[in-house]
Amino acid sequence: MPTDAEKVVTEFCNAWPRKNIEELIGFFSDDAVYHNIPMEPARGKAAIKAVINSFLPGSKSIEFKILHTAAAGNVVMNERIDMFDTGSKKISLPVAGVFEVNNGKISAWRDYFDMQMYTKQMA
Repeated sequence: MPTDAEKVVTEFCNAWPRKNIEELIGFFSDDAVYHNIPMEPARGKAAIKAVINSFLPGSKSIEFKILHTAAAGNVVMNERIDMFDTGSKKISLPVAGVFEVNNGKISAWRDYFDMQMYTKQMA
């Protein structure tokens, strides 16, 4: 049976196809940190919103396909394929995500992926 933290993360991942920035930001605590490991971390909701808005509007569709999930306490890890359709490019990126959930909100989100794989698909 999924933990409460796992439910929050799964709901968050399943929300991406709706591309509703306010819904997505609503999953985060005010002091959350989002870190795409190859880049600098975004600290706080405003910074996280800016990062998400850097690719959300330019995508015709987005899907986070969860392959596996493991949870221990408030930490949830998932292996997923993040898929983006920009209209001219279709990106399929394997990602390992680590989430920390506190009081029903994501307080930390770290994604590990191969930046070169992403940039090659964007070229």
